[in-house]
Amino acid sequence: METYTFTVQDSESGMRIDAYLAACLPDASRAYVQKLIRENQVQCNSRPVKANYRVQTSDCVVIVLPEQREPEILPENIPLDILYEDAELLVVNKPKQMVVHPSAGHTEHTLVNALLYHCAGSLSGINGVLRPGIVHRIDQDTTGALVVCKTDRAHRALAEQLAVHSITRRYRAICIGTLKEEQMTITGNIGRHPADRKKMAIVKSGGKPAVTHVKLLENLSKGYAYIECELETGRTHQIRVHMASIGHPILGDPLYGPKKQPVGGLQGQVLHAMVIGFIHPVTGNYLEVTAPLPSEFEATLRKLT
Repeated sequence: METYTFTVQDSESGMRIDAYLAACLPDASRAYVQKLIRENQVQCNSRPVKANYRVQTSDCVVIVLPEQREPEILPENIPLDILYEDAELLVVNKPKQMVVHPSAGHTEHTLVNALLYHCAGSLSGINGVLRPGIVHRIDQDTTGALVVCKTDRAHRALAEQLAVHSITRRYRAICIGTLKEEQMTITGNIGRHPADRKKMAIVKSGGKPAVTHVKLLENLSKGYAYIECELETGRTHQIRVHMASIGHPILGDPLYGPKKQPVGGLQGQVLHAMVIGFIHPVTGNYLEVTAPLPSEFEATLRKLT
Protein backbone atom coordinates (compact mmCIF):
# COMPACT_ATOMS: atom_id res chain seq x y z
CA MET A 1 0.00 0.00 0.00
CA GLU A 2 1.06 3.60 -0.56
CA THR A 3 0.38 6.64 1.60
CA TYR A 4 0.21 10.17 0.16
CA THR A 5 0.12 13.39 2.18
CA PHE A 6 -1.06 16.71 0.72
CA THR A 7 -1.29 20.22 2.15
CA VAL A 8 -4.18 22.32 0.86
CA GLN A 9 -3.16 25.57 -0.88
CA ASP A 10 -5.11 28.85 -0.81
CA SER A 11 -6.36 28.33 -4.37
CA GLU A 12 -7.75 24.88 -3.45
CA SER A 13 -9.66 25.97 -0.34
CA GLY A 14 -13.37 25.20 -0.55
CA MET A 15 -13.04 22.16 -2.83
CA ARG A 16 -14.84 18.96 -1.87
CA ILE A 17 -12.24 16.56 -0.56
CA ASP A 18 -13.13 13.88 -3.12
CA ALA A 19 -12.62 16.36 -5.97
CA TYR A 20 -9.44 17.67 -4.35
CA LEU A 21 -7.88 14.21 -4.06
CA ALA A 22 -8.94 13.23 -7.59
CA ALA A 23 -7.04 16.32 -8.79
CA CYS A 24 -4.01 15.44 -6.65
CA LEU A 25 -3.96 11.88 -7.99
CA PRO A 26 -4.48 12.13 -11.77
CA ASP A 27 -4.71 8.34 -12.19
CA ALA A 28 -7.48 8.00 -9.59
CA SER A 29 -11.08 8.76 -10.50
CA ARG A 30 -13.37 10.70 -8.17
CA ALA A 31 -15.53 7.59 -7.72
CA TYR A 32 -12.48 5.62 -6.63
CA VAL A 33 -11.53 8.32 -4.10
CA GLN A 34 -15.09 8.25 -2.72
CA LYS A 35 -14.78 4.48 -2.26
CA LEU A 36 -11.56 4.96 -0.25
CA ILE A 37 -13.23 7.64 1.87
CA ARG A 38 -16.05 5.20 2.70
CA GLU A 39 -13.41 2.64 3.67
CA ASN A 40 -11.76 5.16 6.06
CA GLN A 41 -8.61 5.35 3.96
CA VAL A 42 -8.69 9.17 3.96
CA GLN A 43 -8.05 11.50 6.88
CA CYS A 44 -7.98 15.28 7.15
CA ASN A 45 -6.01 16.71 10.05
CA SER A 46 -5.84 13.18 11.51
CA ARG A 47 -9.61 12.69 11.43
CA PRO A 48 -11.85 10.68 9.07
CA VAL A 49 -14.04 12.78 6.79
CA LYS A 50 -16.96 12.39 4.43
CA ALA A 51 -16.74 12.92 0.69
CA ASN A 52 -18.59 16.24 0.89
CA TYR A 53 -16.11 17.80 3.35
CA ARG A 54 -14.70 21.02 1.92
CA VAL A 55 -10.98 21.40 2.47
CA GLN A 56 -9.49 24.55 3.97
CA THR A 57 -6.12 26.22 3.49
CA SER A 58 -3.31 24.33 5.29
CA ASP A 59 -5.44 21.21 5.89
CA CYS A 60 -3.26 18.10 5.99
CA VAL A 61 -4.91 15.39 3.89
CA VAL A 62 -3.66 11.81 4.01
CA ILE A 63 -4.87 9.07 1.68
CA VAL A 64 -3.86 5.42 1.79
CA LEU A 65 -3.97 3.60 -1.53
CA PRO A 66 -4.29 -0.17 -1.09
CA GLU A 67 -2.04 -2.45 -3.07
CA GLN A 68 -3.51 -2.52 -6.51
CA ARG A 69 -4.40 -5.75 -8.18
CA GLU A 70 -4.15 -5.23 -11.86
CA PRO A 71 -7.74 -5.24 -13.11
CA GLU A 72 -8.81 -7.37 -16.01
CA ILE A 73 -9.08 -5.04 -18.97
CA LEU A 74 -11.66 -6.47 -21.33
CA PRO A 75 -11.84 -6.07 -25.11
CA GLU A 76 -14.72 -3.90 -26.30
CA ASN A 77 -16.11 -3.70 -29.82
CA ILE A 78 -15.67 0.07 -30.15
CA PRO A 79 -15.23 1.31 -33.75
CA LEU A 80 -11.78 2.69 -34.51
CA ASP A 81 -10.77 5.14 -37.23
CA ILE A 82 -7.57 3.43 -38.41
CA LEU A 83 -5.30 5.62 -40.54
CA TYR A 84 -2.53 3.05 -41.05
CA GLU A 85 -1.90 -0.56 -40.01
CA ASP A 86 0.63 -3.32 -40.57
CA ALA A 87 1.96 -6.30 -38.61
CA GLU A 88 4.07 -4.10 -36.31
CA LEU A 89 1.94 -1.07 -35.50
CA LEU A 90 -1.11 0.97 -36.31
CA VAL A 91 -2.02 4.66 -36.26
CA VAL A 92 -5.49 5.53 -35.03
CA ASN A 93 -7.43 8.78 -35.26
CA LYS A 94 -8.54 9.20 -31.64
CA PRO A 95 -11.91 10.90 -31.19
CA LYS A 96 -12.71 13.56 -28.62
CA GLN A 97 -13.64 12.42 -25.10
CA MET A 98 -11.97 9.03 -25.44
CA VAL A 99 -9.45 8.23 -22.70
CA VAL A 100 -6.32 6.50 -24.04
CA HIS A 101 -5.75 3.90 -21.32
CA PRO A 102 -7.49 2.64 -18.16
CA SER A 103 -6.69 4.03 -14.72
CA ALA A 104 -7.86 3.38 -11.17
CA GLY A 105 -11.65 3.28 -11.16
CA HIS A 106 -11.80 3.72 -14.93
CA THR A 107 -11.37 0.43 -16.79
CA GLU A 108 -13.96 0.62 -19.56
CA HIS A 109 -14.58 2.40 -22.87
CA THR A 110 -10.95 3.48 -23.36
CA LEU A 111 -8.83 3.26 -26.47
CA VAL A 112 -7.04 0.27 -24.95
CA ASN A 113 -10.35 -1.61 -24.59
CA ALA A 114 -11.02 -0.97 -28.28
CA LEU A 115 -7.49 -1.99 -29.28
CA LEU A 116 -7.71 -5.27 -27.38
CA TYR A 117 -10.76 -6.18 -29.43
CA HIS A 118 -9.37 -4.99 -32.77
CA CYS A 119 -5.91 -6.52 -32.36
CA ALA A 120 -7.16 -9.71 -30.64
CA GLY A 121 -4.44 -9.57 -27.99
CA SER A 122 -1.60 -8.75 -30.40
CA LEU A 123 -0.23 -5.65 -28.64
CA SER A 124 3.17 -4.90 -27.12
CA GLY A 125 3.37 -5.72 -23.43
CA ILE A 126 6.18 -3.37 -22.37
CA ASN A 127 3.86 -0.94 -20.56
CA GLY A 128 1.92 -3.66 -18.73
CA VAL A 129 -1.69 -4.78 -18.85
CA LEU A 130 -3.16 -1.28 -18.37
CA ARG A 131 -1.30 0.25 -21.32
CA PRO A 132 -0.69 -2.49 -23.88
CA GLY A 133 0.64 -1.04 -27.12
CA ILE A 134 0.62 2.52 -25.80
CA VAL A 135 3.91 4.34 -26.42
CA HIS A 136 2.60 7.92 -26.16
CA ARG A 137 -0.66 9.65 -25.23
CA ILE A 138 -2.84 12.58 -26.14
CA ASP A 139 -5.35 14.25 -23.83
CA GLN A 140 -8.91 12.99 -23.52
CA ASP A 141 -10.40 15.96 -25.40
CA THR A 142 -7.58 16.26 -27.93
CA THR A 143 -8.28 14.46 -31.19
CA GLY A 144 -5.99 12.97 -33.78
CA ALA A 145 -3.17 10.64 -34.72
CA LEU A 146 -1.82 8.22 -32.13
CA VAL A 147 0.62 5.41 -32.90
CA VAL A 148 0.06 2.02 -31.23
CA CYS A 149 2.62 -0.79 -31.16
CA LYS A 150 1.67 -4.41 -31.78
CA THR A 151 5.12 -5.84 -31.05
CA ASP A 152 7.74 -5.20 -28.38
CA ARG A 153 10.39 -4.44 -30.99
CA ALA A 154 8.19 -1.75 -32.50
CA HIS A 155 7.53 -0.35 -29.03
CA ARG A 156 11.23 -0.18 -28.18
CA ALA A 157 12.07 1.49 -31.49
CA LEU A 158 9.34 4.11 -31.17
CA ALA A 159 10.21 4.78 -27.51
CA GLU A 160 13.83 5.42 -28.53
CA GLN A 161 12.70 7.89 -31.20
CA LEU A 162 10.48 9.67 -28.69
CA ALA A 163 13.38 9.88 -26.23
CA VAL A 164 15.61 11.69 -28.74
CA HIS A 165 12.73 13.85 -30.04
CA SER A 166 13.04 12.60 -33.62
CA ILE A 167 9.33 11.85 -34.13
CA THR A 168 7.39 14.43 -36.14
CA ARG A 169 4.30 15.64 -34.28
CA ARG A 170 2.34 18.52 -35.78
CA TYR A 171 -0.91 19.75 -34.26
CA ARG A 172 -3.59 22.12 -35.49
CA ALA A 173 -5.33 24.42 -33.04
CA ILE A 174 -7.39 27.57 -32.69
CA CYS A 175 -6.12 29.96 -30.04
CA ILE A 176 -7.71 32.99 -28.44
CA GLY A 177 -6.37 36.30 -29.77
CA THR A 178 -4.61 37.14 -33.03
CA LEU A 179 -0.87 36.62 -33.45
CA LYS A 180 1.59 39.25 -34.68
CA GLU A 181 4.41 36.85 -35.49
CA GLU A 182 4.13 34.30 -38.27
CA GLN A 183 6.49 31.90 -36.51
CA MET A 184 7.72 31.60 -32.93
CA THR A 185 9.31 29.10 -30.59
CA ILE A 186 8.08 28.77 -27.01
CA THR A 187 10.39 27.26 -24.39
CA GLY A 188 10.23 26.69 -20.66
CA ASN A 189 10.46 23.74 -18.30
CA ILE A 190 7.07 22.19 -17.60
CA GLY A 191 6.19 20.66 -14.24
CA ARG A 192 3.25 20.31 -11.88
CA HIS A 193 1.61 23.66 -11.06
CA PRO A 194 2.75 24.72 -7.56
CA ALA A 195 -0.75 25.72 -6.39
CA ASP A 196 -3.16 23.72 -8.54
CA ARG A 197 -2.34 20.04 -8.92
CA LYS A 198 -4.78 19.58 -11.80
CA LYS A 199 -2.57 21.81 -13.92
CA MET A 200 0.90 21.78 -15.38
CA ALA A 201 2.89 25.02 -15.61
CA ILE A 202 6.15 26.57 -16.75
CA VAL A 203 8.28 26.28 -13.62
CA LYS A 204 11.49 28.03 -12.62
CA SER A 205 13.01 24.99 -10.93
CA GLY A 206 12.48 21.32 -11.66
CA GLY A 207 10.15 20.20 -14.41
CA LYS A 208 11.31 18.97 -17.80
CA PRO A 209 12.53 21.04 -20.78
CA ALA A 210 9.80 21.73 -23.32
CA VAL A 211 9.97 23.30 -26.77
CA THR A 212 7.00 24.11 -29.03
CA HIS A 213 7.33 25.63 -32.51
CA VAL A 214 4.28 27.69 -33.51
CA LYS A 215 3.32 28.68 -37.05
CA LEU A 216 0.50 31.11 -37.80
CA LEU A 217 -1.76 29.70 -40.51
CA GLU A 218 -4.41 32.45 -40.43
CA ASN A 219 -5.60 35.22 -38.15
CA LEU A 220 -9.35 34.77 -38.07
CA SER A 221 -11.72 37.71 -38.35
CA LYS A 222 -13.24 37.47 -34.88
CA GLY A 223 -10.12 37.72 -32.75
CA TYR A 224 -8.79 34.18 -32.97
CA ALA A 225 -5.90 32.50 -34.76
CA TYR A 226 -5.60 29.21 -36.61
CA ILE A 227 -2.17 27.77 -35.84
CA GLU A 228 0.09 24.79 -36.31
CA CYS A 229 2.20 23.61 -33.36
CA GLU A 230 5.12 21.27 -33.82
CA LEU A 231 6.43 19.50 -30.74
CA GLU A 232 10.15 19.22 -30.25
CA THR A 233 9.47 17.61 -26.88
CA GLY A 234 6.33 15.91 -25.59
CA ARG A 235 5.38 16.99 -22.08
CA THR A 236 1.99 16.66 -20.43
CA HIS A 237 -0.35 19.43 -21.70
CA GLN A 238 2.65 21.00 -23.47
CA ILE A 239 0.86 22.96 -26.22
CA ARG A 240 -1.93 24.02 -23.86
CA VAL A 241 0.54 25.29 -21.23
CA HIS A 242 2.85 27.01 -23.69
CA MET A 243 0.08 28.83 -25.56
CA ALA A 244 -1.54 29.95 -22.30
CA SER A 245 1.85 31.20 -21.08
CA ILE A 246 2.03 33.74 -23.94
CA GLY A 247 -1.55 34.91 -23.42
CA HIS A 248 -3.10 32.87 -26.24
CA PRO A 249 -4.77 29.81 -24.64
CA ILE A 250 -6.30 27.17 -26.87
CA LEU A 251 -9.96 27.89 -27.55
CA GLY A 252 -12.28 25.75 -25.43
CA ASP A 253 -9.57 24.72 -22.97
CA PRO A 254 -11.36 24.30 -19.62
CA LEU A 255 -8.12 24.12 -17.62
CA TYR A 256 -5.86 26.81 -19.07
CA GLY A 257 -8.38 29.08 -20.82
CA PRO A 258 -10.82 31.63 -19.39
CA LYS A 259 -13.47 30.38 -16.98
CA LYS A 260 -16.21 31.63 -19.30
CA GLN A 261 -15.44 30.28 -22.75
CA PRO A 262 -16.01 32.87 -25.50
CA VAL A 263 -17.43 30.32 -27.95
CA GLY A 264 -20.22 28.06 -26.75
CA GLY A 265 -20.95 24.46 -27.63
CA LEU A 266 -17.36 23.19 -27.58
CA GLN A 267 -16.34 19.94 -25.89
CA GLY A 268 -12.91 20.81 -24.58
CA GLN A 269 -9.95 22.36 -26.33
CA VAL A 270 -9.87 22.82 -30.12
CA LEU A 271 -6.63 20.87 -30.54
CA HIS A 272 -5.94 18.14 -33.09
CA ALA A 273 -2.88 15.90 -33.54
CA MET A 274 -2.80 16.12 -37.31
CA VAL A 275 0.53 14.60 -38.39
CA ILE A 276 2.77 11.94 -36.90
CA GLY A 277 5.93 10.78 -38.64
CA PHE A 278 8.64 8.31 -37.62
CA ILE A 279 11.14 5.76 -38.89
CA HIS A 280 9.35 2.45 -39.28
CA PRO A 281 10.91 -0.04 -36.82
CA VAL A 282 11.23 -2.81 -39.41
CA THR A 283 11.49 -1.26 -42.88
CA GLY A 284 13.68 1.64 -41.80
CA ASN A 285 11.66 3.97 -44.03
CA TYR A 286 10.16 7.24 -42.86
CA LEU A 287 6.38 6.91 -42.41
CA GLU A 288 4.15 9.96 -42.04
CA VAL A 289 0.42 9.72 -41.34
CA THR A 290 -2.13 12.55 -41.42
CA ALA A 291 -5.40 12.65 -39.49
CA PRO A 292 -8.00 14.90 -41.17
CA LEU A 293 -9.54 17.69 -39.12
CA PRO A 294 -12.65 16.54 -37.24
CA SER A 295 -15.98 18.02 -38.27
CA GLU A 296 -16.34 20.00 -35.01
CA PHE A 297 -12.96 21.67 -35.64
CA GLU A 298 -13.91 22.55 -39.23
CA ALA A 299 -17.28 23.91 -38.10
CA THR A 300 -15.57 26.12 -35.51
CA LEU A 301 -13.17 27.43 -38.14
CA ARG A 302 -16.10 28.37 -40.41
CA LYS A 303 -17.88 30.08 -37.52
CA LEU A 304 -14.84 32.21 -36.69
CA THR A 305 -13.77 33.09 -40.24
